[in-house]
Amino acid sequence: MDNQKLKNDLIEKVQSYNSDVDIDLIGKSVDFARKYHEGQIRKNGDPYYTHPIEVASLLADLRLDEASIITAVLHDTVEDTDATLDDIEKQFGKEVATLVDGVTKLNQIESKTVEGKQAENFRKLVLAMSEDIRVLLVKLGDRLHNMRTLHHFKDRVDKQRRIARETIEIYAPLAERIGIHKIKEELEDLSFSFLYPEARESIMK
Repeated sequence: MDNQKLKNDLIEKVQSYNSDVDIDLIGKSVDFARKYHEGQIRKNGDPYYTHPIEVASLLADLRLDEASIITAVLHDTVEDTDATLDDIEKQFGKEVATLVDGVTKLNQIESKTVEGKQAENFRKLVLAMSEDIRVLLVKLGDRLHNMRTLHHFKDRVDKQRRIARETIEIYAPLAERIGIHKIKEELEDLSFSFLYPEARESIMK
């Protein structure tokens, strides 16, 4: 996996709509993520750090600000590595550290499946915890990339279905609630393909 190409592609995408972006800081965030996620591998065999960069790229498609992009790159470091919020604040500033902290807290409360009325309560909790809407946008980008790569869990159909149901009951409605219809529709379609594969195939035909 070419780290430099991933970094350059992300910077170019952000520069296409924000000519004032601090390219050195974005590059630094990619290097930080690569360093701290060293040795971690995704289910498809890719180095783990490629995932947060893909999430950042999804947010760049939404033309989000510099702090959001850097937060996306760093969003799993505090939860999954030895990096601390203090490390992030020292290198990337208080705004990014606060956003990363918000995403980390959301990750910690989604550890179990919630359905029906519980799903509605969970959505309310997520909205309440997302005092800065950018926290929720990073979380939606994270969920979308995870759904796009969920097929790599083909040996764990139960896990695919659990994540798909969680997505269609919680994250797709949240995307609709804040007006990101493109993400909402893709989350619904991907979830449907795992929950009702035969029905989806019939509809597509």
